[in-house]
This record gives sequence, structure tokens and C-alpha cells, in this order.
Amino acid sequence: MKQQILDGRVVSIQELKRYQSLDADSSLINTVVSLAKEEPQFPPLYFVVVRFWVQWFGNSVAVTRSISAFIGLLAFPCIYWLCLELFKSPLTGWIAMALIAISPFHVLYAQEARPYSLWTVTILLSSATLLRAIRLQTKLSWVTYAVTLVLGLYTYLYFALVAIGHAVYAIATEGFRWSKTTVSYGLALLAAALIFGFWPLAVIVNRPSLHNVSGFWYNSATRQHLLNRWATSFTRVFIDFGSGFPHSFRELLPLVPFILSGLLLVGYAVYLLYRQTPKRVWLFVLTLIGSQLLFLMLPDLILGRWRLSGETRYLIPCYLGIELAVAYLLSTKITSIYPKLWQQKLWQLATGLVLLAGVVSCTMSSQAQVWWNKGYSQDDPDVAKIVNNAKQPLLIGDDSPNAVISLSYLLNPNVSFQLVARPSIPKISKKFSEVFLYRASDTLRSRVEQEQSYTVKPASKNHKIVLWRLIKQ
Repeated sequence: MKQQILDGRVVSIQELKRYQSLDADSSLINTVVSLAKEEPQFPPLYFVVVRFWVQWFGNSVAVTRSISAFIGLLAFPCIYWLCLELFKSPLTGWIAMALIAISPFHVLYAQEARPYSLWTVTILLSSATLLRAIRLQTKLSWVTYAVTLVLGLYTYLYFALVAIGHAVYAIATEGFRWSKTTVSYGLALLAAALIFGFWPLAVIVNRPSLHNVSGFWYNSATRQHLLNRWATSFTRVFIDFGSGFPHSFRELLPLVPFILSGLLLVGYAVYLLYRQTPKRVWLFVLTLIGSQLLFLMLPDLILGRWRLSGETRYLIPCYLGIELAVAYLLSTKITSIYPKLWQQKLWQLATGLVLLAGVVSCTMSSQAQVWWNKGYSQDDPDVAKIVNNAKQPLLIGDDSPNAVISLSYLLNPNVSFQLVARPSIPKISKKFSEVFLYRASDTLRSRVEQEQSYTVKPASKNHKIVLWRLIKQ
């Protein structure tokens, strides 16, 4: 796409959208090889599924996103099964299903054309099959668990952290001794690792340049900024009003009541789980939560960056563990016999408030054009409104074409684009009624003014200017 689009020629919206359609000349092998070359951090399972889905039903946005939504529905039976294996309680399973169904985080990422809903399902499925294998101790149950490990590893690389948590759990429940369970787990993990080894081999054969691969970049952050992001992230499992990540305490202040309520709920849920359940229960939930916290949050805290733990989607196993703990808390409290009736009523009210917060959050996000998870596109609705008012507009940019494609879905068909690779500048045609610079670099703006006799003025009054209007001198 970059080779064919960033050449300074004028292209239409339809030409841009062609790169989000299935190429009739490409094959399934091309999809896998492309990922190995350009995005090796993404194993191919989800993208292979989407490819077949689009072949059957078409290239529309709704079709492409719908496969994630359908896969996300599988999380309901999976978490119910996991609760039966873990707590032996159907009520806890129903409450856990309800928490996922109205969780603003899960609902948001079940609409993404990305592998996160499939990753959620594989985490829950592998966890349930592990507990079943430990309980039954049959060859078939351990083979089933090994298959779920393969599915998880071919879905998302961070699933390896889930497998590490499972290993710690299997070893710790056996008292760190050699037993039938530890041997069976080791064989299942070894088999899964050997089958998954084909993907690292494909990546090595294609030898991608890591500096050209998205995902291998890091953002520096103060520890205060990190703590703000973490506090906000953990509450979004239950409540989300669309605010971005706070950078300062002043931005964090309006969220403090919700953050404190969420952290108190989670903290008490984990405490009660530890005090009231056997080791095989609380240890599983804690390893599911802790595997992510230890390997993602601790390095970021030490190195002062937020690339790993600051991205909420990387913490999905942690969120699932939290939801299991909260489901156990609520199911226990609303069925307990109290000396005074008001105590039970209080917990019933708390359960209703947790569910209400999720419903309200999902309602708000469903009505919004852009939500916090699309930070790069926050200004697109305002930009589209300005550009669509022009009769025959031209948008010029030297930023990533991904941002332009995202914006193009909000623009009228008469809008044209002219994109260049930095530090080039395009030759601007005079046939357009208005010319705009979109997310243009300082170099492009200054060179257009100096070399092509234009005056560059901001086209909007937003605090972050992403659109400029060109006026001929």
C-alpha cells in the first residue's frame, strides 16, 4: 500500500479502500507470508479465519468486524464452564457471563477487526480444559488441553504468558514435586510448543526488519503517568464513560470516585476468594491475574514506559481473572444468610449497580462516533465535517496512510487524496476548490509555503491541530 499510494499522485476514496478488500490474486499462503514479513507479532489464526469469512460474505466493514463479535459470543459458554470447573457453582457462572456481556471493555473489543475476542475465548477455553484435565487425568483430556494451547499461541503471542501461569498453577498445586499432573502438563506444553514452532520458523525464514514492524516501539512515561493509566484501565472492565487516559492528577480527579470504587471491589473480591476458597481455586485466579502483572507491568514500571502494560488490550487475562473473583464475590454475598436483612439487600444493590454501570457504559459507547480506544481518530469527525463542506476538496498528507483510510469512511465520495513519503512534497493541482493538509509534518507545511507560494492556516480551533487549509498567495 505504501509503495503504491505514497507517490504523490491524486487518488480517490475507492482506491484507498481497495487496500481493505480481499485481493483476488492473493492466496491463503500470501496472507500467512505477509504476516510473517510485516507483522510477526501477530500469529496467523485469526487472520486466516477472517480471510475465509470475507470470502464468503464480502468486504464491508460490518462483515469484517462481525466475525470478532460472533467469536466473542463463545466467551459466554467458556466462562460458564470455567466457573463450573473452578467453583462448582452455576450461579457464579451466570454472574460471570453477565459481567462479560455488559463489560464495556469486552463489548468494545468484540467489535474490533483484531484477534482480541478470539484471544479471550482461547484463554477461557484453555483454562477450563486444564482444570478438567487435572480433575480427570485422562489422555484425551490432556490432548484437548494441548490443542487449546496451540490455538491460543497461534492467536496471540502474549498467550504464552497465560501458559506460564498455567504451568505455575499445575506445579504449585502438586507441591512442586514430580507427579502425574506435572508430567502430563509438561508433555502437553512440549507438544504445543513444537507445533507452534512452525510460526517462529516462518518468521526467521522471511527475516523481517524489526524497525519496520509495527508494535516494536515504546513510549516513555513517568511512574505517575503509569499509575494513572493502570488505575483507569482496571476500572474499564466495569465502567467506562469514554474519557482518555489521564496524564495528570487534575485530569484524574473526576474519575477518582469510580476508580476507588472499582479498586475496592476488586481488592475485596480477591481477598474473599483467598480466605474462603481452597488453594486450587484462589491460586488459579491469582496466577491468571499475576502472569500478566508480573511480565508486563513490572518491566514498564522499572524502565519507565507504558508500551506493554499501558495498553489495556494486553491485560485481557488479568481482566478475566478479576471478573472471576468479582463473580464469586457477588454470588456468595447475595446468597449468604445474614443476621440482618439490610446486609443482604446492600449486596443485592451493589450487584445491581455493577451491572447498571456496565449497561450505561455500553449504551454511551454505542452512540459515540469515536471512543478512547481509537485515540488516533479522535479528531476525524470534526475533520470530516470541515472537508465535506468543500465542493471539490483535496487532502494532502505525509503521515501513515492508515490514518487517511480511517478518515475516508467519514468523507464524501468527491474528496481526493494526495499522499507522499517524507520528506517529499507533492505538486499541487489547481483544479481543486480547496486544498487541506492532514496530519502533515512541519517539514511539509513549511516547504509548501516556501516552494509553492501557499499560506498554511489551521482549519479548526481544536487544541490539537491535525488539519490545515492552504490559501494561495
